[in-house]
Amino acid sequence: MLTELSIQDFAIIDDISITFNDGLTVLTGETGAGKSIIIDAIQLLAGGRGSVDYVRHGTKKATIEGLFFISNNHHPIYRTGNEFGIEIQDEQVVLQRIITSSGKSICRVNGKLVTLAILREFGKTLIDIHSQHETQSLMDVDHHIDFLDMYDYKAIEETKTEYRKIYDALETVKRKYRKLNDNEQEMAQRLDLLQFQQQELEQAHLQPEEDNEIEEEIHQLANYEKLHKALNDAYYALYGEQRGLDFVKQAQLALESNQDVDPFITEKNEEIANHFYALEELAYSLRNHLDELQYNPERLNELEQRKDELNKLKRKYGTTVEEMLAYLAKIDEEVEQITNRDTHVNALVAEIEELEKDAMLEAEQLHHLRKLAAENLVNEIHQELKDLYLENASFAIDFEDAAPLKLTKKGYDKVRFLISTNVGEPLKDLSKVASGGELSRFMLALKKIFSKHQGITSVIFDEVDTGVSGRVAQAIAEKMHQVSIDSQVLCITHLPQVAAMADTHKFIRKNEKANRTYTSVQELNESEQIDELSRMITGTKLTDTAKNHAKEMLELASNFKVKN
Repeated sequence: MLTELSIQDFAIIDDISITFNDGLTVLTGETGAGKSIIIDAIQLLAGGRGSVDYVRHGTKKATIEGLFFISNNHHPIYRTGNEFGIEIQDEQVVLQRIITSSGKSICRVNGKLVTLAILREFGKTLIDIHSQHETQSLMDVDHHIDFLDMYDYKAIEETKTEYRKIYDALETVKRKYRKLNDNEQEMAQRLDLLQFQQQELEQAHLQPEEDNEIEEEIHQLANYEKLHKALNDAYYALYGEQRGLDFVKQAQLALESNQDVDPFITEKNEEIANHFYALEELAYSLRNHLDELQYNPERLNELEQRKDELNKLKRKYGTTVEEMLAYLAKIDEEVEQITNRDTHVNALVAEIEELEKDAMLEAEQLHHLRKLAAENLVNEIHQELKDLYLENASFAIDFEDAAPLKLTKKGYDKVRFLISTNVGEPLKDLSKVASGGELSRFMLALKKIFSKHQGITSVIFDEVDTGVSGRVAQAIAEKMHQVSIDSQVLCITHLPQVAAMADTHKFIRKNEKANRTYTSVQELNESEQIDELSRMITGTKLTDTAKNHAKEMLELASNFKVKN
């Protein structure tokens, strides 16, 4: 859930930090106080489109930061984190969005800079905002099949995963087929190019690690004098009269003549003898290497030429000899495929036919499972609509029949949610139903069902209760509470019925100081909540009747929550 929200220099907000709890949190306040601005900030945090107009006048940037706690170890956010290389520790995710006065947008997830597109990927797994003017994923026909799959995840996912494996293999083989089945002219030109590259690389007689060995030998030849002097000085410092080994030998002989006198002398005599032989062996190694060391300017020139040759090839085929050899192996394989094109094409056609059969079998099983899930979903939504006093509404899930069946990454099904809100009206696409109180209630019914399936951490309603009153308002309040059981719910409302159902009530106020307007947020206690509900019932004037009504609403809401 969204635990902390920090907003700085955003619209009329100068600097506020808001703590949110689980359950249902309502935001109330006068029109223009900044309620929707807070929702706008959360929407930007989830990857929404920004604008320099959001930056508070006279400041350089607007900053929004949100802390989310993820208690579910199987939450989709972990999959998203792995995909983009962002570690999620201690069940916490921090999203940050900065919009500068010059129009630049800076995004971070857990302190790591990301693009806006990546921020949006994280945001959509954490936050779902619904307003009267905002088209959500439930309104997108392309997403309807995903919601159906989520509804019966346990039954569908295994078959869906198996289908996806076969489909991905099928697409890979199809790509190979298309590549081999290009027109003859392009294929001939491609073959000429590959054979030229193949010949050029083969004539180079590349050897593994050759470039590194050349560099090492060039370095030695270029530093011949330094190497010769170092080896020579080291050797003569050890070997010869009045040299290192001579003195070590004298020390060993001095101890050897008295080793019977003291066991300590015997021990040290053996140690010096061992060191002498080791140093003598080292001196011989230095001398042998010195004898082998030769300065050959012709060899240096030869190596330089070979290095230039390899560098020219590297500019075309790879940064190392190993990469060029790997590219040559790839060329050999492709040349063989093109040369024996007909054989490979026939093999790929046979493989495609076999994979298509397997994929179709899995797709048919998916279709069957989806049909069963659709029946249950339709029944459940109809029950939710009755609870929201939409007894005359009809909901259906349409499986578009297309001939021939076309396999996609989701199977061959095309699914649409259809709705009719009045008796005698035909079913229409959900996306084409006019907005208003009926649409708000239908969306709330869907949210109630899908909140536990989507895995969304926070569901936000921005004045979706506009245009309703009375018993419908009470039904909406009760339904929002039910949604909040599975997901944290934040709601901007002008309905006292909804506000009374809140687990946490925050009051948004607009203030003026030093000729500037700013927004403040206050969490109401029980007494303050009664006053705010009274104001929502009667307007600005608080009456005893309104207060008694507010207390009664709170009591009824409390009883409902206990029973549910």
